Amino acid sequence: MVASRDIRLSDGRIVRAYDSEHDGRAGVLLWHHGSPQTGAPLDPLLTAAGERGIRLLSYGRPGYGGSTRLPGRNVAAAARDVEQIADAFGIERFAVMGASGGGPHTLACAAELPDRVTAAVCLAGIAPFTDEFDWFAGMVSPGGLEAAMRGTAARASFAETDEFDTASFIPADWDALAGQWSSLGADAQRAGEAGIEGLIDDDVAFVSPWGIELSAITAPVLLVQGGQDRVVPPAHADWLHQQIPKAQLWTRPEDGHVSVLRECAAAMDWLPASF
Repeated sequence: MVASRDIRLSDGRIVRAYDSEHDGRAGVLLWHHGSPQTGAPLDPLLTAAGERGIRLLSYGRPGYGGSTRLPGRNVAAAARDVEQIADAFGIERFAVMGASGGGPHTLACAAELPDRVTAAVCLAGIAPFTDEFDWFAGMVSPGGLEAAMRGTAARASFAETDEFDTASFIPADWDALAGQWSSLGADAQRAGEAGIEGLIDDDVAFVSPWGIELSAITAPVLLVQGGQDRVVPPAHADWLHQQIPKAQLWTRPEDGHVSVLRECAAAMDWLPASF
């Protein structure tokens, strides 16, 4: 059974957090959701964590799933929220894992909370905007991020007519959404119906300075990337691998943006013992 809890942060905002209430004999793992999601833990993650004795925490980023919006937030802001969430649950040390839009926020926690984050896993995570490689190349539908380059108002205007491009997913992605990861699709729909503010703020944060130094990350980092990802192309993981000192890269040539999530269980096995 998953317990939800609204946590009041030091600035008065509310963050909705979730606790799997597993015994946590193997450690505590905090999940960073994709864009858009509500922050509620997904069924495959709960199953994998429970089988491994991992206590799974998750939360909705500002603007998602009952969490107060924080206009103008950068990626680094996630670390300040997570620190207070961990304090509220009485957790000192924990690992972090995130996928897609959760990837940057996972890395932010590793960079900003070196004394608390024991390891980080980033699946299909976007890289900071840079001119060191062709950042948009390989994205089937980059319009939202391109609009975000012009600011929040432009991104919000784009959202008024934006429609999901089904070509962004390969057949393996659709199979995953119809099967093991059906809870992800359902949760994304709930998040979208609740409003677009969180997604807009995410996209603007992704293309703006993140406020962290990737080279400062001291914890082990695992990057997991699908070779056929049409949402966050492999060049992003390759670049992150070069920037993060203790990073390992698992490439899955046949996977796309969603199907690569089947590696979440294996990534939990990768985490250090007693994290």
